[in-house]
Amino acid sequence: MMAKELSRRWAVALVGVPLVVVVLYVGSWALAAVIGVIAALGADECYRLARRKGVRPVTWVGVPTAGVFAILAVWSATPRDFAASSFLVFGVAALIVLVWVTLWRGAEGEPLAAGAATLFGAIYPGLALALVPLLHALPRQSGWSAEPTEAWAAVAMVALPLTATWVGDATAYFAGSAWGRRRLAPAISPNKSWEGAVAGVAGAAVGAAVWYLVVARLLPGAPLTALSSAGLGALIGVGAIVGDLAESVLKRDAGVKDSGTLLPGHGGVLDRVDALVVTLPLSYGLLLLLDAAR
Repeated sequence: MMAKELSRRWAVALVGVPLVVVVLYVGSWALAAVIGVIAALGADECYRLARRKGVRPVTWVGVPTAGVFAILAVWSATPRDFAASSFLVFGVAALIVLVWVTLWRGAEGEPLAAGAATLFGAIYPGLALALVPLLHALPRQSGWSAEPTEAWAAVAMVALPLTATWVGDATAYFAGSAWGRRRLAPAISPNKSWEGAVAGVAGAAVGAAVWYLVVARLLPGAPLTALSSAGLGALIGVGAIVGDLAESVLKRDAGVKDSGTLLPGHGGVLDRVDALVVTLPLSYGLLLLLDAAR
């Protein structure tokens, strides 16, 4: 069974990774469209989990709102512009949801639960995945890259959290399967162990250090070294565990194993981006802090 699941995962990875690289290289609105669709699908999965608990989110508001965040991230010239436009979109969405659950559903329709679930479902995947275009633009906006290799520098910047997260996840999976004895959070995710978690953080650190050695020439102005990249990777590894456990709580509350069935061997969109929900904004914030500190 494990061999079959691994073969499905490798098949998805062999198709998905080259597509990710192409979309990141093209960037601009192609990137916004892909990230927007993924965020919208993630929001829809979140609402399905809510419906299993008897909550009825306002899906027609939440799903497009999640996708719009990615478009705003590409359209915005600076992070401040993105923050302002996202706040406006979120405010409009919240107002629409408030009016809808108040006038059309009333007290019997559990408006508090419906409204909260709708806004959470839009933010949970939407705002986090919007960090992909922001990371993509970071080398250009901060002057970390040279003009001839600017497109590849953008790809490399997004690859940092992706590499650290995925290498850490794979390391944790294999180390936990082989040597895991002490449960990390048995009430949330019984299969996760402390041994796997430690190995995952170490794997994320090594993955980030190797990432730096591979892409350093593309980012000559970045405030990074192999050592600081390893430290950043370790923090990303910790963030990945938090994101993974957070989604596990949502699935356990809804009584499901996977958030969806979109990706064979991988589950749904939320199952693939659960760690990234934390590691993408964490990476972006830490990179800005490193740049400001030098």
